[in-house]
Amino acid sequence: MHFRKQVLGCCVLTALACVVGGCRPNEAASSSPDAASEASAAPPTEEVPTPSACELALAPRPGTGRLDLEISRLQAKLRTEPNAFRYLENLGWLFVAKARESFDPGYYKLAEQCALCLEAHQPQSPEALLLRGHVLQNLHRFKEAEALARDLVARRGLSFDYGLLGDALMEQGSLDEAAEAYQKMVDEKPDLQAYARIAHLRWLKGDLPGANAIMRLAAGAASPNSPEVAAWVHTRLALLQFQDGDLAGANTTCGVALDYQREYPPALLVRGRLLLAEGDAEAAAAALQRAVQLNPLPDYQWVLSEALRAAKRDEEAAAVEQTLRQQGAATDPRTLALYLASRGESPATALELAQAELNTRGDVFTHDALAWALAANGQIAQARSEMQRALSQGTRDARLFLHAGVIAAKAGEKEEAQAWLDKAAGMMPLLLPSEQTLWQKLAGEIGATELGSAQAAPGIEPLSSMMNQRR
Repeated sequence: MHFRKQVLGCCVLTALACVVGGCRPNEAASSSPDAASEASAAPPTEEVPTPSACELALAPRPGTGRLDLEISRLQAKLRTEPNAFRYLENLGWLFVAKARESFDPGYYKLAEQCALCLEAHQPQSPEALLLRGHVLQNLHRFKEAEALARDLVARRGLSFDYGLLGDALMEQGSLDEAAEAYQKMVDEKPDLQAYARIAHLRWLKGDLPGANAIMRLAAGAASPNSPEVAAWVHTRLALLQFQDGDLAGANTTCGVALDYQREYPPALLVRGRLLLAEGDAEAAAAALQRAVQLNPLPDYQWVLSEALRAAKRDEEAAAVEQTLRQQGAATDPRTLALYLASRGESPATALELAQAELNTRGDVFTHDALAWALAANGQIAQARSEMQRALSQGTRDARLFLHAGVIAAKAGEKEEAQAWLDKAAGMMPLLLPSEQTLWQKLAGEIGATELGSAQAAPGIEPLSSMMNQRR
């Protein structure tokens, strides 16, 4: 299960265009009248036909890694062996594995071409539908993925069919329906994939101990034969341990994830956050810089900028933040909306991004982003309503609690604000430094604790003016 949006992999898709259509350097236009007349007299250039899904799937590509060699081997079989279409499904899942390993979502598009090619030769193939559904899910086209999953469940109802349905429902905020799908998944096949999904759902529903216990089952089923999957599930376990306040355990589990897959970006991100929570800003920045190099997404960039500022490397932090602002709308609009609203920058843009994201996914974190953006725009009553939706499942998350406290304070509800701050206080290491500063400022102004001397984070409205706002 992957919850992050990325742009299409330019390297993979550009290479495909060159292979199939041919790439030529741009020729400088001549200013000579003779040249112009010759050009006008020349016959029109023949259009290059659009490559088919099968041509795209079989286009040669570079790479010498284990997955690259296996991809090339299957492509060769498909080009040379008669009736080799059975290999298309395997090729598609290899592209999925490559997308997960490389964090280049262009490989998901190649997997989709495999599915389309398979469907062209075997219409309504369940194998093609599952592959396409998985691609759509990872490209955040959740409604389309749900439609395919429902078709698959009605037609055959295998474990991964229910898993795809549960994933699509969960991202759209339908947790009860997702739970039913995941239960059928585990009934069909109780394995790592089923356990990990159920663990994540339990965490969303507020059952952190249960989530931890089941994710341990998933981690115990990991195999070195699938190093990326093993690294992923241990990273998820480390996050749950971090949520539970077990920083030492989270560090150990994070190390296991990196043993399975060296320089695994999600594990480096967790390690950086743990180091930042422990006060080692320089070490955190080093881990996070490598994570951002490998997977330059806004949530990675945001945490890196916080570590750099904590290490007094403000110019470097500003450069990272500038990249986040420039690229975030395309790569992860929800995180950019949260970032802009937190910084007090472009609140109208933050609101537009959050509202658009809600058209795609309706989980608690999207409602939180919208509530936070509404609050940044002074729409406190609407923010309160969205925040209630964000909190409706009982999810234990420090940022959710902080946002609930700030929005309650803006509405003049001091007792409610203090209650949410108390919840956030128990998970303080999970907050970024600027968020901890905001917590301290708010706590001081509502009398929750004697921390009013702390400085507010850049771009945060003073709480004294917040308190004058009413519903």
